[in-house]
Amino acid sequence: MDWNRWYSLKSYLKTSLWTVPLIAVAIYMVVKPSTEMLGRWLVTRGILDPKNGLFGLTMTGARSLVGDIVSADMAFLVFTFGSLLVAIQVAGGQYTPRIIATTLLCDNIIRGVSGLFVFTLLFANRTLALMGENEVHQLQVFLAALFGFASVVAFLFLIDYAAKSLRPVSLVARVGQHGIKVIDSVYPFPAASGVMALESGSARGAPDRVVIHRGKPGIVLAVNLERLVAKARRTDSVIEFVPQVGDFVSVDEPLFFLYGSNVGVVDEKRLRAQVAFGSERTMEQDPVFAFRILVDIALKALSAAINDPTTAVLAIDQLQRLLRIVGKRSLHTEEIADSAGHPRVILRTPDWEDFVHIAFREIRQCGAGSIQIARRLRAAIDNLLQSLPEHRHEALLIELSLLDRAIAGKHLFPEDLALARIPDSQGLGGSASLRESN
Repeated sequence: MDWNRWYSLKSYLKTSLWTVPLIAVAIYMVVKPSTEMLGRWLVTRGILDPKNGLFGLTMTGARSLVGDIVSADMAFLVFTFGSLLVAIQVAGGQYTPRIIATTLLCDNIIRGVSGLFVFTLLFANRTLALMGENEVHQLQVFLAALFGFASVVAFLFLIDYAAKSLRPVSLVARVGQHGIKVIDSVYPFPAASGVMALESGSARGAPDRVVIHRGKPGIVLAVNLERLVAKARRTDSVIEFVPQVGDFVSVDEPLFFLYGSNVGVVDEKRLRAQVAFGSERTMEQDPVFAFRILVDIALKALSAAINDPTTAVLAIDQLQRLLRIVGKRSLHTEEIADSAGHPRVILRTPDWEDFVHIAFREIRQCGAGSIQIARRLRAAIDNLLQSLPEHRHEALLIELSLLDRAIAGKHLFPEDLALARIPDSQGLGGSASLRESN
């Protein structure tokens, strides 16, 4: 299987809710026959009394207990998937549709609990079907009751977990955590490590060969850099990936620029197979997408239909967190070298100005009229100016100047303008200590 197909399949399975319940079915098909064999062995050895076993249940009592477990697990499944559909609608309308695939559908706790419900339902249903007229399968009933009790506990936990997970602070924190992971993978070197900006294909002149995109148009999700470096090393060439991860690429658009005297031997089909396309951006190799989701949440909260600036403040908290990490990393890793130190692959990645623009510009344009947002933005910029190295300050100072000009045009009263110019990490209400220190 080609790498791009394997990547797409792996991403689909990771973001699909049905995969864990399907695994639960496979586990049931192994566990159930094993427990039946164990039960028969215990009875034949006289260890377990079929009439007065673990529970001492009569046939009527055992049927009633297992039947209740089947009914309860069926109800748990219906409630879980029904509630999830409602949660998806609420999250898409209240926050952003991009939160669905990145947060809700790939939640392992929700998928794991659903798998437990499916397993218990099948196990209890099979136990009920095997009961004869005179013999109670005591071990099977005991295990079904045990799994049923676990399902009740898991259901109660799921209600509490889902209610807490849908809170704005939980959603933005989860997006921020995913953003940190992708930043660590895309920008592994600290800014002080001496990794310098390298010139890309424009300094190399015209490419010796151009590979265009075939097939269906789509968004670039990921690139297999290791395989590209290996291909470039074998042909003693340089491969430049023209689009950026997250870009939309149409058919017949340039996908690769190849430099070198041996680029004619490169198989275009195998080269295209190292790029995964999809219909929606993901965060696995796209560090800007985490910023995009957080900004979209803030913009939706600042819209007139929702009018929830406090949620926008929570999103700015995570944007500040991510910017602090990005600002301390070396962002100029366009040229990727092989083990011998020769540049082999050119991959464009966002620079510092890109991150600053996406984090502040749109929120400032939509929220400058809110004193809470203006103060939180100023506090975020001040914090970054104090914590990041000096070469990161220019873009931040530009945003600070734009913020001053924006709030001056939004707040007509001098008292409101003076209040909006005070940095406040809480948005409004958290600057008492600052006033006292002054």
